[in-house]
Amino acid sequence: MKRLLVLAGALLFAVQAYAQFPNKAIRVVVPFPAGSATDTITRILGASVSTAVGQPVLVDNKVGADGAIAGTEVVKAAPDGYTLLMATNSPMSAVPALKKVPPYDPVTDFTPVTDVGRYTFFIVVHPGVPAKTLPELIQYARANPGKLNYATGNTTGIVSTAFFSSLAKIEMVHVPYKGEPQAMTDLISGRVQFMFASSSTSVPQVRDGKLRALVTTLARRSPILPEVPTIAEAGMPEFSVTSWAGLFGPARMPKEIVDRINREFVAAMGRADVQAAMDKQAFVLSPSSPEKLGAFVKEQLESYRNILRAAGVQPE
Repeated sequence: MKRLLVLAGALLFAVQAYAQFPNKAIRVVVPFPAGSATDTITRILGASVSTAVGQPVLVDNKVGADGAIAGTEVVKAAPDGYTLLMATNSPMSAVPALKKVPPYDPVTDFTPVTDVGRYTFFIVVHPGVPAKTLPELIQYARANPGKLNYATGNTTGIVSTAFFSSLAKIEMVHVPYKGEPQAMTDLISGRVQFMFASSSTSVPQVRDGKLRALVTTLARRSPILPEVPTIAEAGMPEFSVTSWAGLFGPARMPKEIVDRINREFVAAMGRADVQAAMDKQAFVLSPSSPEKLGAFVKEQLESYRNILRAAGVQPE
C-alpha cells in the first residue's frame, strides 16, 4: 500500500510538472551564428512562443563542425523540454552521412518536435559566365572541364554541388569557404563563378545585377524571384537535395511536454505576423506532428547517403 501511495504521489508530481510547463526560460540551441538564416527564423518563432507561454525563449548560438557541436550539446541535455535544437539538414543529414563515426544518431539520440520549414536556395553564377539557363551552364561546363570554380559555404552547398555535378556529368574546381558571406564576396568578384546559395545572401546580389540566378532548388518557384525557374523545370527533376529546419529535443522527452512544445510552435507558425516575417526571409513554413518529422529525418538521412554514394563522396 505504501509503495502504491509513493507511485501515485510521483505520478501526481509528474502530471503537475507537465501542466506547469514551461515555468522557466526555454533555450533553443542554434548551430549557426547570429544573423544567419537559421538564427533569424529561430528568433522570429521564439519571440512569438515566448509571448504565448509567458516565459523567455532564448537563442544560444553554438557554431562549428557543420552543426555537430550544437547537436552534441543537446544530446547531452536533460530531456525536460527546456533545451531544444533548431536543427537543419547539416547536423541531422549531412554530418551523419559524411562521417564514418558520427557524433550521434539523428534518429535515436533526439526527440522530434515539429518540422519548421524549407530554405530557398538558388544556383547563381557570376555575370562573366556565358550561360543564362541551366542547360547553357551545363553545356559550357562540359566544353570547359575544370575551368569553372565553384564556392561552398555550408554542407548544403557541398552536397548539392556534388550531386548536381554527377547528374550533369561535369567537372568543376571546388573552393570551400567557412561560410556563405565569404564565398559570396569571391563570387561577386569573379574569383569563383558558380554557387548554390541561400536566398538571404544571393537575392540582393541578383537584384543588383551582380549575379545571375539560373534556378531555385525548391519544388515551386520562389515568390521573391518568380521569374527564376525551378531546377526541375530547367530539366533536372532528379535533383532532390532539400534544405530544411526542424525542432528537436534530447532523446526520451516526455510525450506531454513534446506535445505542448509542438502545439506552441505550430501555433506560432500559423500567426500572420510570423508568416510575414518568414516570407521576407524566403523561408517556407511546414509545421508537422513529431511523428511526421521523425519519419522525414529517416528519409532525408537515407537520401543524403544515396546522393553522396552516387556522387562518389566517401565518408571520412
